[in-house]
Amino acid sequence: MTATYFAQECPSCGRHLQVRLEYLGRSVACQHCQRQFEAMLTPPQSDSSEDLLNRANELLATVATATRTVPR
Repeated sequence: MTATYFAQECPSCGRHLQVRLEYLGRSVACQHCQRQFEAMLTPPQSDSSEDLLNRANELLATVATATRTVPR
């Protein structure tokens, strides 16, 4: 039997994801930014500008930490 997927945008990083239909209504994680969100067919209410800015700062801090730990 083949899995059926639906498209959903990650509410954190905006990447387009293919989510299995059986995960609908469950908590899933984005494979790109690892943020947890609920798999749903309709998009959620958009985050406030402050929430988006806070999330962007979190992601930038993660990247800054990761680049400091990579040996050259």
